[in-house]
Amino acid sequence: MYDVTDTTGPLVDRLASVDSAVEVGIGNHPDVAAALAERGVDVTATDIVEREVPDGVRFVVDDILDPDQSVYVDSDIVFARNLPPELHRPTLTVADAVGAAFWFTTLGGDQPTVAVEREQLRGGETLYRAKDSKALE
Repeated sequence: MYDVTDTTGPLVDRLASVDSAVEVGIGNHPDVAAALAERGVDVTATDIVEREVPDGVRFVVDDILDPDQSVYVDSDIVFARNLPPELHRPTLTVADAVGAAFWFTTLGGDQPTVAVEREQLRGGETLYRAKDSKALE
């Protein structure tokens, strides 16, 4: 079981309403992906290097700067945690191309580099919604 913290728990709650999601740049923090999979969401995680992911989470090596769009095609939402500013626009481009919503968080003082709606989650995390799908409203 992966630890879902006070700040990631509300993110999981917000994302759990979709059928399928792709997490961009999972790194060594699979807690949100694991919790979503436990709630029945079809989760794919990506990173530029091979990563271990929990049971129920599919992993694909992919670079959002040179993406394989087939990884994202059937997703309701593309999301990322602590996404650096230089990856905001490329990730939005991929989400747009496949008709998925794009939500993300940033590190500390980083501000979004694309137009967003801000949503304050319990625990203090700010969720940036760059593109919402009507299915998520």
